[in-house]
Amino acid sequence: MKIVIRSLFCLLLASHVAPAQSRLTVSQALDFWITTTENEVVAAAGAMPEEKYSFAPTNGEFTGVRTFAQQVKHLAANNYRMAAYILAQKPTPEQESEKGPDAIQSKAQIMGYLRGSFEALHRAVAAISEENMLEPLPRFPNSAQRTRLQLAEDVVAHSFNHYGQMVEYLRMNGIVPPASRR
Repeated sequence: MKIVIRSLFCLLLASHVAPAQSRLTVSQALDFWITTTENEVVAAAGAMPEEKYSFAPTNGEFTGVRTFAQQVKHLAANNYRMAAYILAQKPTPEQESEKGPDAIQSKAQIMGYLRGSFEALHRAVAAISEENMLEPLPRFPNSAQRTRLQLAEDVVAHSFNHYGQMVEYLRMNGIVPPASRR
């Protein structure tokens, strides 16, 4: 397992260092992916009009799926939760449940919550170093995934999973996702 993680880490570093640049730190390499994820997710969340934030697909096997707003809040709450775990802090109940605060309802509030979640992730990955990236974390309940590096990688994968769902919701509403407009 350590060999696979170190191999992935080395590939990550190698793929993002220009020959003339000095070697990146672990936190810089991880922050590249947090920034990439942030740019795509925030743009997609911003593309949905506020009146469509309550949209959830109904045709087919979509009974009980999250609305667009719930997707974005879930993604953001998980970002906050993982940032807390990386920093060895206790997530709030709203983060732990991955639903976000009930009081956050409008598009502006949800967008602020989403942006704040990425700010929390930037702070969290800034605290990851070669020395601590593979140390087991005491607070994370999942024994199979319990290091800072694993959590930082997971948050990117999780965010892109929900980004894909957001793209589908946008397209179901006749909206071309920002990434497809480039």
